[in-house]
Amino acid sequence: MVHYRVAVADLHAHLFAVTLTVPAPAASQRLALPVWIPGSYMVREFSKHLQKLTAWQGRRQVPLAQIDKCSWQADCKPGVALVLRYEVYAFDNSVRMAFLDANRGFFNPTSLCLQVAGQEDTPHELELIAPKKIASWQVATGTLPLKGHKRVDKKGWGSYQAASYDALADTPFEMGNFWSGSFRAAGVPHRFVVAGAGPAFDGERLLADAQKI
Repeated sequence: MVHYRVAVADLHAHLFAVTLTVPAPAASQRLALPVWIPGSYMVREFSKHLQKLTAWQGRRQVPLAQIDKCSWQADCKPGVALVLRYEVYAFDNSVRMAFLDANRGFFNPTSLCLQVAGQEDTPHELELIAPKKIASWQVATGTLPLKGHKRVDKKGWGSYQAASYDALADTPFEMGNFWSGSFRAAGVPHRFVVAGAGPAFDGERLLADAQKI
């Protein structure tokens, strides 16, 4: 499956480091960041935050040609995995892009995950890595944990799987020391998080009051 490794590269420089592995690339493999995000269908420019993009097949660096402002093409050898590495600047404190500082992190996959042309409908794995300095942070996402030997730990760090690129794009990731609550509505379990909740935040009381409505 298409595999993304997302790591926190530099909290103070607001940088995520991404490694994308395409096990079976096309000879002329096109890659692109979307210019849209689910629920907000305006033209976006996520690609302006992408930097230091390189592509490799083994020890051979693969030439990359930029086709337009959000698309690249890699000339690949058949049967050899393609590995791309790049950084994404994340300092947009909204629900549309990506954000990272010393207190919390957030990203939509449309901001970090290059789309692999021709493989949009294959399973996609996203592995989320935390450095030791933020290992205490929690992770919240609607993406399902990957089953098998790769596990998600109690904090939420680990590997997740989506059935397609569109499914992955529809599930943002929140990271930090947030408050989490849960409830059931019409028999369906729900979970929500409050990012940036301070020590005085009484989440349990808020939840109890909401259930009375």
